Amino acid sequence: MKRVLTSILILPFLLSGCQTSEPEKPNIIIIMSDDMGYSDLGCYGGEINTPQLDDLAAGGL
Repeated sequence: MKRVLTSILILPFLLSGCQTSEPEKPNIIIIMSDDMGYSDLGCYGGEINTPQLDDLAAGGL
């Protein structure tokens, strides 16, 4: 009986150390532009200089 009672008292302390981490949120970027085609970007051979979008295109999936 004493062993069961001791186990019941110790179990919550042992389980309190078991924490689960929250899943990471995905990184999502939404870019909205008006009157722009895919060939307007520098990474697709366009004449417009778009260094930030070129970096995103080079490092993306």
